[in-house]
Amino acid sequence: MAAKKSSTPNRGFRVADQIQRDLTELIARELKDPRVGMVTIQAVEVTPDYAHAQVYFSLLTGDPAATTVALNQAAGFLRNGLFKRLHIHTVPTLHFHFDRTTERAADMNALIAKAVSSRAQDE
Repeated sequence: MAAKKSSTPNRGFRVADQIQRDLTELIARELKDPRVGMVTIQAVEVTPDYAHAQVYFSLLTGDPAATTVALNQAAGFLRNGLFKRLHIHTVPTLHFHFDRTTERAADMNALIAKAVSSRAQDE
């Protein structure tokens, strides 16, 4: 039997993108928790049934562990804010995760620079 096709292609990606934009605004303007520093939402992944959303964020300043705890505690407040903004039947439960991609990229750049400088010294 053929798989059922969605009536709107890429709807999950569009919903995730809208959640990312709305969360960025909600965190910056309405969340007053001092544990939450300068947060950047890197990505949002929504399950096909829109029940859960994995939200990946990075920090400019602050403690990643404390910020993760604060955001997960504020998930209900943020979900309520999304419910008022999004016009979908099910607003997903939010799960926040610290994204270490930028840290890893900086470490890789440092290793590459070190390798290039040592190679230049050898020649």
